[in-house]
Amino acid sequence: MKPTIVIVGRPNVGKSTLFNRLTKTRDALVADIPGLTRDRHYGHGKLGSKPYLVVDTGGFEPLAKDGIMHEMARQAEQAIAEADAVIFVVDGRVGVTALDKEIANKLRRAQRPVTVAVNKSEGMNHGVVIADFHELGLGTPYAISATHGEGVRGLIEDVLEPFSQPEDGEREEHQLKVAIVGRPNVGKSTTINALLGEERVIAFDQPGTTRDSIFIDFERNGKKYTLIDTAGLRRKGKVFETIEKFSVIKTLQSIEDANVVVLVLDARQDISDQDAHIAGFVVESGRALVVAVNKWDGLDAYKRSQVKETLEARLKFLDFAKFHYVSALTGQGLEAVFRSVDAAYRAATIDLSTPRLTRALIDAVARQSPPRSGIFRPKLRYAHQGGRNPPLIVIHGNALDKVPDSYRRYLENVFREVFKLQGTPLRIQFNVTENPYAQIKPADAPKRKPKAAETKKAPSGKPAPAKTAPGKRAKRESSGTR
Repeated sequence: MKPTIVIVGRPNVGKSTLFNRLTKTRDALVADIPGLTRDRHYGHGKLGSKPYLVVDTGGFEPLAKDGIMHEMARQAEQAIAEADAVIFVVDGRVGVTALDKEIANKLRRAQRPVTVAVNKSEGMNHGVVIADFHELGLGTPYAISATHGEGVRGLIEDVLEPFSQPEDGEREEHQLKVAIVGRPNVGKSTTINALLGEERVIAFDQPGTTRDSIFIDFERNGKKYTLIDTAGLRRKGKVFETIEKFSVIKTLQSIEDANVVVLVLDARQDISDQDAHIAGFVVESGRALVVAVNKWDGLDAYKRSQVKETLEARLKFLDFAKFHYVSALTGQGLEAVFRSVDAAYRAATIDLSTPRLTRALIDAVARQSPPRSGIFRPKLRYAHQGGRNPPLIVIHGNALDKVPDSYRRYLENVFREVFKLQGTPLRIQFNVTENPYAQIKPADAPKRKPKAAETKKAPSGKPAPAKTAPGKRAKRESSGTR
């Protein structure tokens, strides 16, 4: 088992910068703004001689009694409770603060191995900068610079020293990545907490609570998944803060990184153009998709019928996706959502044999031929699979550049029905067979050989007289005609 190393500290001391340094990624948002990180953020440590998990936490303010800071403190306390070791990050340029002392008291009561990392110590005398932090009573502090990497390797090696090296037989298994996306405040974090059965991410009645993409590994019915909680996506005109712009980028990256996307909609709000834009980006990215219409409980029959009509009109292009009507708050319908997630992933990664594809193509053409384009009718010869996730079907033939979009959609529906491809976009590519004589000029074209029955020419250049049957010639001679 890999040890879990949790990074804690008050706001804006460089925890996320250290997280990125240890994981050798840029997964955690970093900015000179206190309180940027709010949820627990997990990653695989890559700096050091042993494998480990590293957890970034939000600014820890143990004395906060309510509001978002209280929720962030609860998340940090849960991370400490599941930690094998803790790195307590402090600011070497500010010195010891009252909040640092309060956090140190909390960590002592948690009874976890704690190492104090005095960050932002680049260019300073290390002996002087760590002197004040001995009063925290948590052992010898380490002077580091998370931004420049100074002292970080020595820090993590000392933290990992008590833990044994995992056996070589332990391998990383592929985990299905599921991104939860949608507009702000539609219930994405609540949905994740309901699936996990714990308050793993902050669910707060305030749009924009989630700022970063949070990766959460868990196991369900013997199968491993990675849930990705994302920041809410708003229209460009309403995104003003720099941090929110970075959050949008992280969300779009999470969509492209996922295997399956669950689009969460709010049944008690109007289905907006922004919902359609998010769904359109998912389709363009080629991700498998499941739609969860949240807050379905408490709606009367008339309102429910209205919502379904609106969904059919606004999101008609998602006819391949499975829609579920759920309540994240009570857990209603979430089991069915995960069954659809598994089915959508199977459809997106299916192997399609060339004979079966070609037979389905021939049957489709037999039922409805492609329309003529001028004097030509496109001829579809055979099909094969060109890719997965999403499935790509390559069709070969003649004049396929003349096939209209309506016929392409017809073929998509046929393939989707034959191979049960619900939950994934399907792409069709037409490969036109080249005409070998298309680039040959008329002067260079091969000359046609004369047929044997064609008229021969006399030596003088005049046409030779046509042959006359013997009976007719004798009849003319006897009548005196020449």
